[in-house]
Order: sequence, then C-alpha cells, then structure tokens
Amino acid sequence: MIDSDLLLRFVLALAVVLALIAVTGWAGRRYMGAGRLTAFTGKRRRLALVETLQVDGRTRVLLVRRDATEHLIIVGGAGAVVIERGIAPPQPFAVAVDAANAVNGGT
Repeated sequence: MIDSDLLLRFVLALAVVLALIAVTGWAGRRYMGAGRLTAFTGKRRRLALVETLQVDGRTRVLLVRRDATEHLIIVGGAGAVVIERGIAPPQPFAVAVDAANAVNGGT
C-alpha cells in the first residue's frame, strides 16, 4: 500500500509543477504575445496578413495589407517576389451597396 507521507509528497510535487506551468503560460502571454506592441503603444497595427494560398509544396502566395494598400507576394524556394503592389482593398459590403445605390439613382 502507498504510504500517506509518499502520497502527500506526490500531491505537493504535482501542485508545484502545475503552478510552474501556469506561471510560464501567463508570462508567455504577457511578455511574448502577438498583441504585445499594441498593448504597450495603443496604436493600431499597420501590417496584416490578409490571406495565404499554398500553390505547391514549397510555394505560397500571400496577400499582405500595409496601411490601406494590399500587396500580392509569392514566396518560394528561390525567395520572395512581389507580383502586384498598390491593390486597393475591397470596400465593406454596406459601403459598396450604398455606392451602387447612389450610382443607380437609389433603386
């Protein structure tokens, strides 16, 4: 049978290990999280990855937004090449409907 002293030491060791895991997770989110820069500066992010498309095993096409401009980039084994730059991002649906209604005379 398991001695009560051994069982108590096991439970305490398990509690210490779980507490260390929790503290490490908290510190990782706090100091190395993805939103670290926005949390300290209060500024909105200027760069975003809008969409990716896997072409083959080594090649990807990326749509990257910087400020209000999008860029189409292909990334592969030989490096990265900008396919198209200065793409205007699509308008939100409600704005596009309002613009279409204004052009069509409100019908």
